[in-house]
Amino acid sequence: SVVAAPEWYTPCGQLRVHPTLVAVVEEEVCPGTGFSPAYFWHCLEQAVAELRPEVERCLKRRDDLQAQIDAFYERSRAAGTDPAKPEMRPQCQSFLREIGYLEEDRGPVSVATQFVDPEIALIPAPQLVVPSDNARYVLNAVNSRWGSLFDALYGFDVVPSTAVQAGTGGAGFDLDTSKAAAPAPQAGGYNPVRGEAVIEFANGLLDEIAPLASGSWAQVTRLWPKFVGSVMQLELLLDSGSATSLKTPSLFVGSTGSLGPPNAQGPTAAAGKSGAALPDKGRIFLKHNNLHLILEVDREDPVGRTSLSGIKDITVESALTAILDMEDSVAAVDADDKSRVYRNICGVYRGTLEAPFVKDGKSLVRRPAADVWLRDGKGDAKMLPGRVVCLVRNVGHHMFTDMVLTADGRMVPEGFVDCLVTVAAALQDLRGTSELVNSRMGSVYIVKPKMHGPQEVALTAKLFGRAEEFFGLRRNTVKMGIMDEERRTSANLRECIRAASERVFFINTGFLDRTGDEIHTCMLAGPVVRKADMKQQSWIKAYEDANVDIGLFSGFQGKAQIGKGMWAKPDSMKAMLETKIAEPMAGASTAWVPSPSAAALHSIHYHRVDVPTRQMQLAMRPPARQERLLEPPLMQARPDAEAVQHELRENAQSILGYVVRWIDMGVGCSKVPDLSNVGLMEDRATLRISSQLMANWLHHGLVSEDDVRSVFAEMARVVDQQNARDKGYRPMASNLDGNIAFQASLKLVLDGKRVPNGYTEFTLHEARRKAKTVLSARL
Repeated sequence: SVVAAPEWYTPCGQLRVHPTLVAVVEEEVCPGTGFSPAYFWHCLEQAVAELRPEVERCLKRRDDLQAQIDAFYERSRAAGTDPAKPEMRPQCQSFLREIGYLEEDRGPVSVATQFVDPEIALIPAPQLVVPSDNARYVLNAVNSRWGSLFDALYGFDVVPSTAVQAGTGGAGFDLDTSKAAAPAPQAGGYNPVRGEAVIEFANGLLDEIAPLASGSWAQVTRLWPKFVGSVMQLELLLDSGSATSLKTPSLFVGSTGSLGPPNAQGPTAAAGKSGAALPDKGRIFLKHNNLHLILEVDREDPVGRTSLSGIKDITVESALTAILDMEDSVAAVDADDKSRVYRNICGVYRGTLEAPFVKDGKSLVRRPAADVWLRDGKGDAKMLPGRVVCLVRNVGHHMFTDMVLTADGRMVPEGFVDCLVTVAAALQDLRGTSELVNSRMGSVYIVKPKMHGPQEVALTAKLFGRAEEFFGLRRNTVKMGIMDEERRTSANLRECIRAASERVFFINTGFLDRTGDEIHTCMLAGPVVRKADMKQQSWIKAYEDANVDIGLFSGFQGKAQIGKGMWAKPDSMKAMLETKIAEPMAGASTAWVPSPSAAALHSIHYHRVDVPTRQMQLAMRPPARQERLLEPPLMQARPDAEAVQHELRENAQSILGYVVRWIDMGVGCSKVPDLSNVGLMEDRATLRISSQLMANWLHHGLVSEDDVRSVFAEMARVVDQQNARDKGYRPMASNLDGNIAFQASLKLVLDGKRVPNGYTEFTLHEARRKAKTVLSARL
C-alpha cells in the first residue's frame, strides 16, 4: 500500500526512514562493521528494488492458489460431493497437482551446507525460543546452555513434597496419595524432604547414564580425579569403604577445584563426612551423548552437607541453541518496537547486552555468561562454551512496514530490514571484534517462517545471497532455517530443501501454525474437527513423520537440525519429563522448550535417547505417504450442542486471554490461563488455530454470528476475572463496543475466512497501533 511519508521522516538515499530506526542503525548496527549508515540504506534500497516484485508475485500466487482451492470445494459441495469422504481424496490430490500446488518431484536431494556449528550439526539438545524485545529474557536464553538440575527439579512439580522411598532409584518419591504427605515447609524456606527427593532423583539419573563399576551413586561418599599413568580417571569411595570407578571411564572428561584423595583412615562414621583434612570443593565433568554434566561438589554448602557424596548440584548442558524471535512471540508494530528488538540483537552479537533488575531489594545486572574452563583427562586446560549459539527468526514475506518507505510511498518488506540488520550486526561476531563468540564456524543463522513452497524458499536464498554480497561475506555464510509450518511447504518439503540445499541448517515442524494453515486451506471443504482432536488426525502423524523422513533422506544427519515444536505448559514439568522424550524418539535432534529450567529437564531425554542411532533406525522405515499428509481434518459427524458450546467457550477465552495482553500491553508471548486456569504458553500460532477454527464453524453453520458475539461477551468477563490482580490490566466487559482488544478478537473470527492464510498479524498490528495512540493521548 502507498503511504505518504511524514515530513519528519529522514531521507536516506531514495528511502524515507523513521528517525528512531535511523538512530539504531547509526548507533548500534553500523559502528565497528566498516560500513556507513548511508551504505546500509543503499543496500536496503537496492534489495527492495530487486526483490520486492518477487515478494509480491509470491503473495499473489498464495492468494490465487487459495481462490482455486476454494472454488474447487464450492463446486464439489454444490454437486453434492462430500470432500470428507475417502473416495474424494484422489480427485483432490489430482486437482492440487493440476494447479501447481503440488510441485513436480525432482528426485533425491542432498544438503551441502558447510561451516555449521557442532551445536547444530552434531549434538542433539533442547532449543529455547525467546522474544527478542525483552533484554532480560534474551540474556536468560543466551545463558541457558548451562542449567541447575537441582533447581529445575526442586522448583517444579517433577519432585513432589512427599517422603522419600528407599530403593526407588530415579523416581525417588512416593506417589501413593493415600499416605500422609510430608509437612509443608515454612513460606519461602527450604524443604529438606523435597531436597532429599531431588538428591535421590539425581543419583538415580547418574546410575542410569553414568553407572559405576560397582555400587550406586547413592552410596558414594567421595569422588576425585586420579592419574592412572598419564591420564586421569574418576575414583569414587563408597560408604562400605571400597573404591570404585565409572563403568565407562571415558565419560569422565575433566575437573577443577580441590578434590584430593581420601586419607588412609577412610570415611568417618558420620554420614556425609569423608574424614579428609579439608572439605572437598570442586567440579567433576562428565560427558555423555556429547552433552556435559558438571557434578558440583561442595561439602560446606547446605545442600552438599546433606548429600552423602557432597554433590550440591548437577549443572547440565541444556539448550545448545536459542532462537531470538522477531516474529510470533513479539508485539513489534512500529519503529519504536522494532528498534528495541534490533538493539537487543546487536547487543547479543557484540557480547555487550546487559539487563538491570532488582532481586531481594538489590540492584543487579544480568550479562552473558563466561565460558567454562577445566583441566581435561591429560591435565590440559580446556574451554567449554558458556552460552548457546544464537539463531535469529526474522518475520515472514507477508509482512510490510511503514518504518521505511520508498520514494513512491510504498512500504518495504519488513523481512528485508530484519535480514540486513541481522547480518550487519553479526559482522561483529564474524570479524572477531565482538567481546564474545557466537558462531565458532563463522556462520549467521536466520530462521525464516511462513514460507509457502520452494519458490518462496528460493526468494529467501536470493535475499541472503544479496546480503552476503553487500557485506563482503563468503557465499552461504548466511544459513537458513526452514519453518515447516505451512501446508504447501509440508507438501513440497523436499523441493524446499533443494532450493536452499547449500544454506539450510534446520527444518522444524510447527504443529500450531501448521494446523492454522490446514484449517484455512480447507476452509470451504467442510467443518473441521475440534481443536483437541487435531492431533489424532491422520495428517498430523504424516506431517511429523514426513519432516523427519525427508530430513534424513536429504542428508541432515551431521549437517543440520531436525526440530519439533514447543512444550506449551511451562509449569507442568513432570508431564514434560514423561512425554517430551517422544520427540527425540521420533528422530528430532532438537525440540523447543519455554524456559531455561525446561531446557535443563528436557536435556535428560537426550541422555536417555541416542538420537543419531535412533535416526538410523528410522531411516530404514518406509517414508510417510504424501496422500495422508493431504487429508483434511474434517469432522465425520457433527457434535451435539453442548460440545459445540464448550468448543466455542474454550477458543473464545483463549483468543481474548492472549489478544488483550497483546493489544493493551504489547506482550507477544505470555502464559495465559485456560478455562481450567491451567497456564499455557500462547503466541500468534495458537491464536491462528483458535480464530480459524471458529471462522470455519461459523462459515459452515455450526454456530451463528450471534453465538460468536455472545460467547465472546461471556468470556470477556472470565478473562477480566482471571486478570483482576494485574494492576496494568484494563477490563473489557464494561465497554465491549469501545474496547480495542475485544473488537480485534471478534474481527479475527468474523474476518477469519477472508484474511490471507488465516494470519492474525494484520488485525493485531492495526489494533495495537490504535491502542498505543489512545494511550499516548491519555499521557
